[in-house]
Amino acid sequence: MSKISFKNDYSEGAHPAILSALSETNLVPQEGYGYDAYCEEARAMIRRECDLPEADIYFVSGGTQTNLLVISHLLRPHEAVIAAASGHINVHETGAIESTGHKVCTVPTPLGKLTTDDILAVLTHHTDEHMVKPAMVYISQSTEFGTLYSRRELSELSAFCRAHGLLLYLDGARIGSAVTASGEDNPSLREIAALVDAFYIGGTKNGALLGEAIVFTSRRPDNAFLFQIKQRGAMLAKGRILGIQFATLFRNGLFYELATHANRMAAELSAGIAACSYSFLYPSQTNQIFPILPNSLIEKLSTEYDFYVWQSVSPDSSAIRLVTSWATPPENVAAIIHSISSYRH
Repeated sequence: MSKISFKNDYSEGAHPAILSALSETNLVPQEGYGYDAYCEEARAMIRRECDLPEADIYFVSGGTQTNLLVISHLLRPHEAVIAAASGHINVHETGAIESTGHKVCTVPTPLGKLTTDDILAVLTHHTDEHMVKPAMVYISQSTEFGTLYSRRELSELSAFCRAHGLLLYLDGARIGSAVTASGEDNPSLREIAALVDAFYIGGTKNGALLGEAIVFTSRRPDNAFLFQIKQRGAMLAKGRILGIQFATLFRNGLFYELATHANRMAAELSAGIAACSYSFLYPSQTNQIFPILPNSLIEKLSTEYDFYVWQSVSPDSSAIRLVTSWATPPENVAAIIHSISSYRH
């Protein structure tokens, strides 16, 4: 019997509507390399959704690829990017950004979120041409810890970056979960689009087989980014595969529906664990939660469930990461809550 997985939000394949759309259009001939009708439809949908009629939008297969492409394209050779020490580009991308010749200037942050003071400290430290020049701020919404920038926090970062001539780039691998999270102070997709220079909409972690939609909030002055995509091996001949998926996700609100489900499952899971009197390493705001459990309980749970042990908290306890997805069934959430409650007694 296989384990119930709470390891990530991309273990399953794709939502049935996406598989159906791919199947139904399978034998319809189309232009290659993203010039097909489906990619054009998806671009138009995203422009409307973000209220960005002049946005440039490109589809690529994965998040690391997206970050490498965008950051290396927007920065000059001597320029660097500022990120939280926990940021994906610093921890989980095998030095992809550095491999393009750009330094990642990191700041330790307790909740994975940068502040204007954090950024100012980096700018103050880099004084002259003997050091790299910080020219971009990289943030994630939601963060690696499942936390969120509030509307106020994102607005402050945006204003600071614009005042200091910095580009603001947002990693949206889990932007669906972010914009559908509970709370009135979470910025919407349109608000995010108005506050950053570039971002991407993650499909891989929200019901697609694969794919991310890169959004430059204003038109590129030339086609240079297309050359970057091709040169780095990111241009799919069958670009239609990505366009069909994003068109399906943004047709009839499916993108938001799937993310809302993932968040709802996480909220139920978080409430059930809290009811067992366990605490959390970080606030539970999206579809990633980090309960702190006794190591003996973690060992028992690992025989039935898949998850990451995130970090040691004490000699006898650790934080684990549990992730819910668009496909997480309520009975799986009920099962692990029952197991935690049962093992506790």
